[in-house]
Amino acid sequence: MDDVIKKEIIKLNTRILGESFMSRLERIPTKLNEFGYDEFGFKPEVIKYIVPIFYFLCKIYWRVEAFGLQNIPKSGRVLLVCNHAGQLPWDGSVVICTIFNEMEPPRMARSMIEKWTTTLPFMGEWMSLAGQIVGTPENCQRLLENDEAILVFPEGTRGINKLFKDRYHLQDFGHGFMRLALKTNTPIIPIASIGSEESCPAIFNIKWLAKLLGAPAAPITPTFPLLGPLGILPYPVKYRLYFGEPMHFTGDPDEDDVEIDLKVQTVRNTIQSMIYDGLHARKHVFW
Repeated sequence: MDDVIKKEIIKLNTRILGESFMSRLERIPTKLNEFGYDEFGFKPEVIKYIVPIFYFLCKIYWRVEAFGLQNIPKSGRVLLVCNHAGQLPWDGSVVICTIFNEMEPPRMARSMIEKWTTTLPFMGEWMSLAGQIVGTPENCQRLLENDEAILVFPEGTRGINKLFKDRYHLQDFGHGFMRLALKTNTPIIPIASIGSEESCPAIFNIKWLAKLLGAPAAPITPTFPLLGPLGILPYPVKYRLYFGEPMHFTGDPDEDDVEIDLKVQTVRNTIQSMIYDGLHARKHVFW
């Protein structure tokens, strides 16, 4: 990108977001080398150019409201465990932007993304530059040992691609996040995301087409493929995020699946209960 264009974009962003935003960006507690990257390719400088898009989405389009942000530690390692929905990982962006914008001091949550996401054109490189990481246990452990905040979706693609009739019913959780929490002595913050299920509701999944494309799903929504590429745009629902109190677990990370699953189900049941409470408090999908 041309230097003149970069300067103009930064000036525009500063007018939109204020000087405080640039200050917050400089205070992210991430270890960078002399070139401004961390060991996974994250370059905070890049956020200056893309954040206005997500600022608009979170503040104006989805009107995100957050509860319990004080439960997230201001420093040190933490696993943020959230329900997943919406066909594309918009919910991850909402959680990350909310934490960055609202916490003081600012924190940058690093999301563990699915490997297939990096096969999308340009997405792999941009996600790395923006701080997102392919969700392998090795990557997650190294980040936790660097005292980062890690966002995980234990439902995986089972959650993001569920049909609308199954909305807000959690799918099975994987065990990997719990083994990592035990291995690294990391607290878990349960998160309930309300609104993500209606942002891009799937009414049918063409499994044979998904297999042909090598994608986790080929969803049919009320607007896709009817409206072509525009049909994948999420709806302007209202997002509500509930951050629960820290959960601490002890034990052997190499225990058999039965023992680990008891701990995993504790987290899953907590998030499911938070979801039900959030739905009960919600007056309408769009406000």
